[in-house]
Order: sequence, then C-alpha cells, then structure tokens
Amino acid sequence: MSLWPIADRGRTDPVEPRYRRIRWLAAAGYAVAFAVSVVVDGVPLFRMSVVLWTLGAFGVYCIGRGWRLFGRALLDWVPFCAVMICYDLSRGAADKFGQPVHVTWPAAADQRLFGTVPTVWLQHRFHSPGVVHWYDIAASLTYFSFFLTVPVVMAVLWIRNRALWRLFTANVVVVSLAALATYVAFPEAPPWYAAREGAIGSVQRISSLGWSDLGLRAASDLITQGQAISNDVAAMPSLHVAYTMLVALFFLRRVPKWARPLLLAYPVAMGLTLVYTGEHYVVDLVAGIGYVILIDAAVSAVAAATTARRAGRTASLPAHPVGAVAAAVSSGSP
Repeated sequence: MSLWPIADRGRTDPVEPRYRRIRWLAAAGYAVAFAVSVVVDGVPLFRMSVVLWTLGAFGVYCIGRGWRLFGRALLDWVPFCAVMICYDLSRGAADKFGQPVHVTWPAAADQRLFGTVPTVWLQHRFHSPGVVHWYDIAASLTYFSFFLTVPVVMAVLWIRNRALWRLFTANVVVVSLAALATYVAFPEAPPWYAAREGAIGSVQRISSLGWSDLGLRAASDLITQGQAISNDVAAMPSLHVAYTMLVALFFLRRVPKWARPLLLAYPVAMGLTLVYTGEHYVVDLVAGIGYVILIDAAVSAVAAATTARRAGRTASLPAHPVGAVAAAVSSGSP
C-alpha cells in the first residue's frame, strides 16, 4: 500500500541544474547553523523557533525550484503558525479564567479504574531518586519527541503531498482548539502537582531526567524552562498522547500492514512515559485519544463532502467552451 495514495500528480518541482551547487551549499550552511544553534541554545522546542527553522528549511528546499514555491509555503504555513502561536498564548492563560482547578477528581478516577494511582505505583517501583535507569533515558527521549514529530510530519507532507498536508493540518488545529476549550472549562492538575498539594502519594516530575545521563544538561534545562512557563493545569486532555495518536491514526491506513504495530506502539510508549513521569493520569490519555478519533472522523467526513461537492460542480460544467456554445445554439437557447 502506498504511503501517498493522493499524490500531487504532475508536480515535480525539479531543481534547475545551475542552482544545484548553490542549493547544496545552502543546505550545508543551514545544517551547520542549526548544529551551532543546538550546541549554544539547545534543541529548539518553542513554537516560534521551530517555525523559523522550518521556514528556513523550506527556503533551502525552494532554491532552484522558483521562489513562487516559497511564496506558496508562506501562504500555507504562516496562517497555521499564527493560529498555533495564538493557541500557545491562550493555553498559557487558560487557568486565569476563574474555573476551579480539579486536583482530586482525576486521581480518584484512576484509583477506581486500577485500584491504585498508576503514576504513584510506577514511580514507587521503578523510580530511584539520584539514579538514572535506561528506561528513564527512553522516557525522556519519548517525551521530547513530541516537540518534533508533528512539525517534521507536516514538513514532509507539505513537500510530498499537499492534499494530505491540508488534511493533517486541519486535524492538528481542531484537536488543539478543542483541547484549549477543555483547559478553560476544566483546568486539571497533573499527578506531580497533586502530589505537591498532598492529594496523592509521592510523585516526582521526571520527564527530563534522562537527558542529564546522556550528558545533555542543556536539553534538560530547556525542557524544564518550557515547563516552567506553561500552564500547569492543562492536563485534560493530554496533547502529548493526542498528537502521537493523531500521527498513528492518520498513517494507519496509508502504510503496509507490517508497519502498523510500530505506528501504534508510538502513542502507547508516549502514554506510558507520561504516566510514569508524573505528567498525566490515564484518564487524560483516554480523553486525548477520544478527541483524536472523533475529530479525525469529523474532519475526514467534511473533507470527503467538500471533495464530492467540488467534483459535482466540475462534472456539471461543459467540457469545452465551444461545445457549450454549440449546445446552446442547437437547443435554441438565447
């Protein structure tokens, strides 16, 4: 089964031969600049940084393909980026609207489901203060992948298939806005916050623990800084698991059968990471997955209806203007 069933046929965007060397030099310069930036400032995690680096990559990609293509990239990406930056700003202020913070309810829900709070149980058995295990490193890498997965998938889709890019982007935007509405209406404290308030047993926030053992203290510090300025009570639903589930669900029907378990393993690993590291309850994960399934179905239905309506309008038009004139004359129409 093809990964790109809705191909942009006829659009190859070939590189003009005289620009190939310039393009390779620009790509090398971009790679060096990115590497220096990572060493000096850490991996870009904030939305604006990711946007600027992504547009820079598109600029390199468009060299020799015509700057009209870069203009198209700006028209496609800038509105999306504006929406997501507004989302980031609104998400950070969602706890300022006066709604009470739910601290005990999610812990009680997990307790009823499992007979214990899974985060407390997992950290009690597997987390050793002052010790970094191999699975702590795996958890940090999995948690960090959230910041890059969606932008990378979107960039590849934009280059390979813009019809799929539009469909995937619509899902990302709608899931994000639905989550934002929930954060405003139902601010919920994550496990590490509830433990700090004494509502549940001991839980540490350890999502960046593994980076220090890899010798990447800057990455750990950057993630910690990002967490410090984010909304602490935007836990329901979990966007981390929602985005990873969106990627898995979006490509599930577009990859060979042997690759499907690997796709589904990603949201499972992310969910386990979030619960173990104290970032989310299981009910937050269930909510995130539920949002994605419902929104993907709705967006797909709207896209299919729009495509059918456009196809119907196209089919109703005459095949050629001369044929339309001839048909009008033969029928005696004015």
